[in-house]
Amino acid sequence: MDWVERMNQAISYIEDHITEEIDYEAAAKAACCSVYHFQRMFSFITDVSLSEYIRRRRLSLAAYELQNSNIKVIDLALKYGYDSPEAFTRAFQNLHGTTPTAARNLGTKLKAYSRLSFQISIKGVVGMNYRIEELGRFSIVGVQHRVNNSDSFNMISNLWNNAARDGGFEELWAIQQPNHKLRGLLGVCADGDHGNHEEFHYILSVTSELRLPPERMVRREFPESVWAVFEADGGPEGIVEIWKRLYTEWLPDSAYELADLPAVECYLPPEENRNELWIAVIKK
Repeated sequence: MDWVERMNQAISYIEDHITEEIDYEAAAKAACCSVYHFQRMFSFITDVSLSEYIRRRRLSLAAYELQNSNIKVIDLALKYGYDSPEAFTRAFQNLHGTTPTAARNLGTKLKAYSRLSFQISIKGVVGMNYRIEELGRFSIVGVQHRVNNSDSFNMISNLWNNAARDGGFEELWAIQQPNHKLRGLLGVCADGDHGNHEEFHYILSVTSELRLPPERMVRREFPESVWAVFEADGGPEGIVEIWKRLYTEWLPDSAYELADLPAVECYLPPEENRNELWIAVIKK
């Protein structure tokens, strides 16, 4: 229940400030997690990105005002954060299929996206394989890319395909630290809490003891931490399902909260037919 209340508090913050610039950090704070995890959690649970939800809500409310008041289109555009009536009209027409002016007419079809509300649902019929690990300090080295939240799955898939084609995997294997608990090729999700909250860094990497990374690569250090490790059977596509189940099934009922550290996707050798998702956690 505590988790559900937090998510609803975050929605309340967004709705209370829907005509203002939304502070993603304040919304995430209401949900008691980082901005990165809040955005990922939101999109996995609702199947829509946080920015798209905000856009749909604003344009739904704008349509309601057009039909129930005499507010000018230019004033409505400014109210809901658009720089010009033209930009507002384009966005409105993309969502509703009609112009703001036409929306005033009776009989015009419009779309309504209601305020979200999170509730408890009974899940967990299929068990999740996980374990808790303690890791000392370690570092990763790899190639860093900027990824957009709204298209992260396609972008990340393309990054892996390009690395496989261009010999990137061989470069990483050559510098991998042997016998580390974080095995295989790593996809590290980082920096979603800094700068542009619509993007994060995805680092194709391995654990490595190199102090000076090769050209085009970066080095990231991790402190001593506790990690929840989830097994995803099958190919790489299983990681996506584990992300969703982490947020919707394991986290609400667990004794842990998400720590403010990058998440690590471990892609193990194909013969193992499984992969792992490592999430840093702290006890509640």
